Amino acid sequence: MEWTPPADLNLLRTFLAVYRAGSFTAAAPRLGLSQPSVTTQVRALERHVGRALFTRLPRGVQPTPFAHDLAARVGDPLDALTGEGGTQPGRTSPIHLGGPSELLCVRVLPALAGLIADGVQLRVTQGLTETLLEDLRDGRHDLVIATRRPRGTALPSVPLSDEEYVLIVAPAWTQHLKAEQDLATGLRRVPLVSYSEDMPIVRRYWRTVLGRPSPPGQPGLTVPNLHAVVSAVSAGAGYSVVPRSICEEHLRDGRLIMLGAPAEPPLNTYFLVHRPGSESNPDVLRVREALTRAARADWNLSLLK
Repeated sequence: MEWTPPADLNLLRTFLAVYRAGSFTAAAPRLGLSQPSVTTQVRALERHVGRALFTRLPRGVQPTPFAHDLAARVGDPLDALTGEGGTQPGRTSPIHLGGPSELLCVRVLPALAGLIADGVQLRVTQGLTETLLEDLRDGRHDLVIATRRPRGTALPSVPLSDEEYVLIVAPAWTQHLKAEQDLATGLRRVPLVSYSEDMPIVRRYWRTVLGRPSPPGQPGLTVPNLHAVVSAVSAGAGYSVVPRSICEEHLRDGRLIMLGAPAEPPLNTYFLVHRPGSESNPDVLRVREALTRAARADWNLSLLK
């Protein structure tokens, strides 16, 4: 790539901030500039290099191939000059990680405990995928574990693992269910426990495994999260469908029974998404590697190979 660096290094600094934040709006406060000033400086750099650097999206921007090359070339030298970034020896910043509450508690935090003991600083946020990805685009997170692949290519992502959904009930209900000819008919007489009135996981299971459009009626009980679902079902409140990882202990010790053994159970794929430029902090790479290693070796899920 042949090009002449601009006389004003602030243009490169602004470009790098936008590249790493994923939007003009998110980069502005980091630079102490207004959003129009950031736009003006990026356009000035585009005129200087004679290439487009970003494709404008409804939310944020997508770097062009030229921008990826430019960021790789100027990132470390510019960080060294300005004292920014995460590549200076002995200077790393906390890693901001977001993901689903249950997966964070059961799988992610245990997988990262060794890194924390080794000095990595981690700031964890739980939430829904849509909100977490929006915050990632705005520069509030470095990494997000998402339940779907982000649309477009502005946010790089890799599949992390597949999780199986299982149909669970307390042992006290099994005799009642055995008296029915088929499982779907029996479940109509058992209260449903869900974390939302919409029942997305349960409806999917009924449609794909039981061959019925949806469970009849409304949930007998709605609770705030999937951990509460497992607790209520274990106590005999009814049945539900949950990710296997959060009920494994209950299945092992007999507090819960898994109903049915479908040849192709419903799966949910988790994706590890990172903010462009966040890898300039070496601890981001360490967290990514630890999560990938744990998902493939230690998580008792249906793993992607």
